[in-house]
Amino acid sequence: MCGITGLFDTRGQRPVLHATLQRMNDAQFHRGPDEGSLHIEPGLGFGHRRLSIIDVATGQQPLFNEDGSVAIVFNGEIYNFQELVPELQALGHVFRTKSDTECIVHAWEAWGEACVERLRGMFAFVLWDRDRQTLFMARDRLGVKPLFYALLDDGTLLFGSELKSLLAHGGLKREMDPLAVEEYFALGYVAEPRTIFRQARKLPPGHLLTIARGKPVGEPREYWDVRFTGDNPVGLADACDELRQRLQESVRLRLISEVPLGAFLSGGVDSSAVVAAMARIGNGPVNTCSIAFDDPQFNEAAFAQMVADRYHTQHHVETVRSDDFDLVDRLAHLYDEPYADSSAIPTYRVCQLARRRVTVALSGDGGDESFGGYRRYRMHLMEERMRSALPMGLRRPVFGLLGRLYPKADWAPRVLRAKTTFQGMARTSVEAYFHSMSIFRGQMRDQLFSDAFRRQLGGYRAQDVFERHAARAGTEDPLALIQYLDLKTYLVGDINTKVDRASMAHSLEVREPLMDHPLVEWLATLPASLKIQGTEGKFLFKKALEPMLPNDVLYRPKMGFAVPLARWFRGPLAERVRDAVLGDRLAATGWFNRGYLEHLVRDHQAGLKDYSAPLWTLLMFEAFLRHAGADGARSGHPSTLRRAETVAAT
Repeated sequence: MCGITGLFDTRGQRPVLHATLQRMNDAQFHRGPDEGSLHIEPGLGFGHRRLSIIDVATGQQPLFNEDGSVAIVFNGEIYNFQELVPELQALGHVFRTKSDTECIVHAWEAWGEACVERLRGMFAFVLWDRDRQTLFMARDRLGVKPLFYALLDDGTLLFGSELKSLLAHGGLKREMDPLAVEEYFALGYVAEPRTIFRQARKLPPGHLLTIARGKPVGEPREYWDVRFTGDNPVGLADACDELRQRLQESVRLRLISEVPLGAFLSGGVDSSAVVAAMARIGNGPVNTCSIAFDDPQFNEAAFAQMVADRYHTQHHVETVRSDDFDLVDRLAHLYDEPYADSSAIPTYRVCQLARRRVTVALSGDGGDESFGGYRRYRMHLMEERMRSALPMGLRRPVFGLLGRLYPKADWAPRVLRAKTTFQGMARTSVEAYFHSMSIFRGQMRDQLFSDAFRRQLGGYRAQDVFERHAARAGTEDPLALIQYLDLKTYLVGDINTKVDRASMAHSLEVREPLMDHPLVEWLATLPASLKIQGTEGKFLFKKALEPMLPNDVLYRPKMGFAVPLARWFRGPLAERVRDAVLGDRLAATGWFNRGYLEHLVRDHQAGLKDYSAPLWTLLMFEAFLRHAGADGARSGHPSTLRRAETVAAT
C-alpha cells in the first residue's frame, strides 16, 4: 500500500523540477512512511511513498523492467501475482524482485492494455513506456484504490493517489465545480469521475487511460463491468457450499504479507464472516480490532466479542466517547473535497486502533452491496411491487397530486405516514432510489440553493449520475438494478473513499475479501430470491455462515457504524453548528439561501425535526472551505473568492 504521484508533459519534454515533484510526493507522506523515491527524466516525473508489505527488502518504487525502458508507480496489492510470475517467466521475462509491482511491468510488456484484465486485486498504477512514448494508467474494478488526475492548460498531466498531491503542484486551478457541489449535497460525496475542482478528475473504477506523447489526451476506457444476469440455476445447498469456498479462497489470497496482519471485527455479519474464514485457514490466532461506543444505542461490542471468543482471537477493543467530535477539521484535511459520511469518525478510530497492532487489516466492506444487506433494498422492493401494479402514465399524476396534498405526519403511526409512499409511487425506479439515497432531497436542494447558484447548474441534477449508470446496467430486475447503482456510486464514492483515507491516515493497509471481483461476478449471476427472502436480507450469506457464526450475530437487526449526530447538534456542538451553517464562510459563496439555513438549524435544535444529516453535510462543506482557504484554495469563482476575502477583512 502506497501513495503515488507524478507529472507528464503530454506535448514534449520540458524539464521537471525536482522541488515540485518532491512537494507533490511529500503531500502523501502518510500513505507510505517507510520510503520515498522520485524518478525524473525529460518531460516525466514519478513520485512514490511506500508502506512496505510484500518484498520489504527489494520492492522499492518507481520500479523498472530489465532495460529500464518501462517504469511504474503502483498503489495496492495484486493477489494473484504468484500465479502470473511463472507464466511471464515462460514468455522470457526476468524478475529481479519478489514484488507484485514487477509483475505489472512485465504483464504490460507481454499483453499491453489487456494486462489489467489479468490482475486480481486492488490497484491504481501509472506506467511509463519510454520506447512507445506512452503513459498508461489504470484503476481496479471496484474502485478500492483511488487515482486522481488533471490536465493543465499547458499540457502537463498531473496524477496522484489523493487530490492534495495535485494541489501541491501549484498549477491546478482551484475553481470549484458547481455540478460537483450539487452532487455533494445530494449524495454526501462527489461522484466519479468528477472532483470538487473543475480541472481535476477521478479515474473511474474499471477504467484505463492511455496517453501517447504529442497526441490529444482522450477519455478513459472501461475494461470491466459487472453483469447482473440472475440466471444461475444453482440450488440453495450448493450455493452455500460454493459461497463458503469462494469466501475462503478470497480471504486466503489476502493473507500474503511480510508484516503483522489482522482484521476489523464490528460484530456485524460481514466482518464476522471474514474473521471466521481467517481463523479456519489457521495461521495462528487472528488479531481483531473493535470499536465500542459508550452509547448503548450504537454499541455492537458484545456481538464482536462472541465471534472473538468462538475463534479465540487476540481481540482488542477501544471505547469511543459519544462526544468524540474533535475530528471535524481533521476529516476535512484527509478527504481534500467535501465528504459527509459521519461514520468516517469511528472508521478513523478503528484504523487508529488497528495500526497499533498490525500493518494490514482485512475488512468486511462490500458485503451489503453484493449480498443484498441494506434495509433500503427491502423497502425499495416493497415500493417496486406497488409501482408495478399501475402504469407510470397513471401513477405520476395521481400519486404526485396525493403526495403534494397529503400532510407530512412524522408524529403519526407508520400506517398513517402516507405522504412519502405517495411520493414514491409517483417516481420511476431510478428516481425513487436516488431519492432514498439523497441527504438533501430534491425539494430540499431547491430551497437550499440560491437562484444564482441554480443558474450556474444550468439544469443539471445529481440524479443524472444514477440515470447514466442505470442506462448501462443491462437488467430489469429491481434488486439487481439498485445493487448495480450502489456498486457504481455509493460503494466507490462513499465506502471505499472513507476506508482508504481513514486507513492511510494511519499508514494502515486495508484489504477487502468481499470485493474480490470473481466473487462479485458470481454473486451477480444469482437470482434475487437467494439474496432477499421476505424480510431477511443477505439470505444466502447468512445460510452459508450458519455453521461458522452464532445465530445471535447472523439474525439480529443491523445497527451500522453510526454516531449520535442529532444529540451532538442539540448539545455540545449546537453553537459550532450555528457558527458554521449561519456564518460568513457559507454566506460569502452566494450559493445558499440564508432563510433555509436558519430553518434547518432552528427546527433541529428545537427538536421539531431531525436535520442532523443535512446539518453535518453543511458542517463538513464549511470545514472544507475553511481548509481549502488555508491552502489558498478558491471556494468558487474568482468573484466568489473576492467576496469571501472582503467578508474576512471586515
